[in-house]
Amino acid sequence: MSQARPLPPGVERRRELRLQRRNERLRNAWRLLVLLGLSAGLGALLLREGWTLTSAEQVEVDGSRYIDREQVIKAAGLDFPQPLLSLEPGRLAAEIKESLPVEEVRVSRWMAPPRLRVDLVDRKPVARAQRRGPNGVEQGFVDRQGHWMSLRQAQGLSAVPSGGPLVLGWQERHRPILTAMLEGGDRLSSDLRQIRFEPDGSLTVQSTRLGEVRLGPADNRLPRRLEVLDHLIDTLPPHLQGKPLHAIDLTEPEQPELALKQPPKAPAAGP
Repeated sequence: MSQARPLPPGVERRRELRLQRRNERLRNAWRLLVLLGLSAGLGALLLREGWTLTSAEQVEVDGSRYIDREQVIKAAGLDFPQPLLSLEPGRLAAEIKESLPVEEVRVSRWMAPPRLRVDLVDRKPVARAQRRGPNGVEQGFVDRQGHWMSLRQAQGLSAVPSGGPLVLGWQERHRPILTAMLEGGDRLSSDLRQIRFEPDGSLTVQSTRLGEVRLGPADNRLPRRLEVLDHLIDTLPPHLQGKPLHAIDLTEPEQPELALKQPPKAPAAGP
């Protein structure tokens, strides 16, 4: 029986190197698995303990003169502790804007240190308002962009108007018109005592100088009617100055119709 011949030195050396490389790859694989396990554990611990809002002090509110942290937390429905990554900034911003008198809301999450930042822009009521709701007539206010503000939303605001125009028949579709009137210049906005949206969609206003003014439908000619109204408030024609006006119809802005109040009839002389 013949004996196996020993391998040449070069072949034996290459086999040893292959074994060493395979063992090294196995060790590296185990190191990687251990590192991944530790990273996953630390990540889970950080998510559970590190990126968590544990108190109201971690909620920062900026930009508002009237809204404080407690109001924002209540409006957003926040409870503590609260995992930071479970919060949806868009949903929180919508809930805060719905509940509080703010024009803009921006919510952002900060990780180091963990906190929630809420930036607000205040809404300012500029006129009293009424609208028809499911339970009857509702009282409230409108801001300069024509948005409805409930009495609850206006609570705590120091700038709630006690005078100014009263908006009757507010509806969401009237906002662009209302904005044009409330931002139409100091002369126009300060002269108006009432802005009334009729059930058929037409618009009537009460002017301090002119009395009742019918502006007609809210169509593409309304801006021109407002220009004529502003001009009449500023420069009432001389032949009408000092005369009691009953109503003005600006449905046709180039041909306004004016009606004067009729003087009371003198009582008939007796026989």
